[in-house]
Amino acid sequence: MFKPLIFSLLISSIAGCNGFHWSNDNWKGKDKAQHFAFSAAMAAAGNAYADRQNMGHREAAQFGILFSVSLGAVKELYDSRPEGTGWSWHDFAYDIAGAVAGYSLYQSFK
Repeated sequence: MFKPLIFSLLISSIAGCNGFHWSNDNWKGKDKAQHFAFSAAMAAAGNAYADRQNMGHREAAQFGILFSVSLGAVKELYDSRPEGTGWSWHDFAYDIAGAVAGYSLYQSFK
């Protein structure tokens, strides 16, 4: 419940810092498939790791998805540096979609 609020406040506070900038990309950029595929793989790997640690189904799912989405957020923060390409909400949306797809794929083969 509070996680989206905390995330929004974090991004807003970082956006106020010098050097943070936004990307001016579109939904069909060449890197979108890479964001989706990497996030899917990391969500599946995180879920598998959590399963091996004897976490319950819900906890393993949360761990896998949050692990993947966290990596996507860190990548976008890195891109938001003055030398970077800028924070892309489009990339981040593909990261989230990939994380959910990776979790679903992992569960279907489990």
